[in-house]
Amino acid sequence: MAELKIETSEATEIIDISKQINAAIPASFSNGICHLFCPHTSAAITVTEKMDPDVKHDILAKLDKLIPNRESYYLHDGGNSAAHIKAMLVGSSLSIPIKNGNLDLGPWQGVCLCEFDGPRARKVKVICQKLEE
Repeated sequence: MAELKIETSEATEIIDISKQINAAIPASFSNGICHLFCPHTSAAITVTEKMDPDVKHDILAKLDKLIPNRESYYLHDGGNSAAHIKAMLVGSSLSIPIKNGNLDLGPWQGVCLCEFDGPRARKVKVICQKLEE
């Protein structure tokens, strides 16, 4: 198992971490499955469009509209209930095929860390499992 460390710089942002994940896949792996886990309650991971930065902006803008920050009806006194809800909806884990030693993603796809309560130091756990060839 490997653990990526990602420093976020904004209150909310989406960061492509595909290169860091590919670098964490053991060299001995040709084909397999890469399991990813984000151990945070106000950040998440997902697969999304990586080429056009407007897509990341649009995702964050829509989430902010659906789940506004600091509404008076939130009971959690941490001031970050919206971040917890967004992280729960986006998700904390993924499983992605490994082919020829790299994530087998589509040409427009990237694995992204979604920060909803930054800036912070975040982690993503990378667990690779070989498949019989």
